[in-house]
Amino acid sequence: MGSIQMKVTELYEPGHTLAWPWLSQVTYPWEILPKIKEIILTVGASLDPEKYDHPEEGVWIAKSAKVFPSAYIGSPCIIGENTEVRHGAFIRGSALVGDGCVVGNSVELKNVIISDGVQVPHYNYVGDSVLGYKSHMGAGSLTSNVKSDKTLVIVKSVESNIETGLKKFGAMLGDFVEVGCNSVLNPGTVIGSHSNVYPTSSVRGVIPSYSIFKSGKGVEVVAKEQ
Repeated sequence: MGSIQMKVTELYEPGHTLAWPWLSQVTYPWEILPKIKEIILTVGASLDPEKYDHPEEGVWIAKSAKVFPSAYIGSPCIIGENTEVRHGAFIRGSALVGDGCVVGNSVELKNVIISDGVQVPHYNYVGDSVLGYKSHMGAGSLTSNVKSDKTLVIVKSVESNIETGLKKFGAMLGDFVEVGCNSVLNPGTVIGSHSNVYPTSSVRGVIPSYSIFKSGKGVEVVAKEQ
């Protein structure tokens, strides 16, 4: 089984998001969640107007992106090059969506970093989260970003528990993570790179890299072949 990965340098390859200059300066990726709005406004102001339209205050959309008329894009937001935002997508704001992404029908995004090549294609909710390069969320899978008792989120692993100081914290997905259909990623979930989550799973805590998470009568985490 792979290693326990929680730090930015362990979860993500450099450079697959416009937020990388900020992300690379923090130890844990969830530390960037309160800064996403500020990052988008700073990055957006520096984007090349030959490549990005600026249809309204705080919104930048790459000219090569395809945004369907029924999609809602709230400020602040950046939609990267060659990204597709499909019918009925609801981008509430503070969403930095990278290049070559798919934001599908009836998908809701809020306070997120969506790295390049990510697919959230069908009925997903992604809030207060960071999704790594070429990660994928199957239809109906979502991030739960607030605990039922409304207490602050703690990231729990077999090695340590880390107090985040955050009330709203969805999931941190490493690069190349695959999340199966209709799965729930509970508040404070961290999934190491190249790991898979079986469909209809309820995931919490830290899942090692190169792992398969299975949830049925019991929870089982097994190693993947690398």
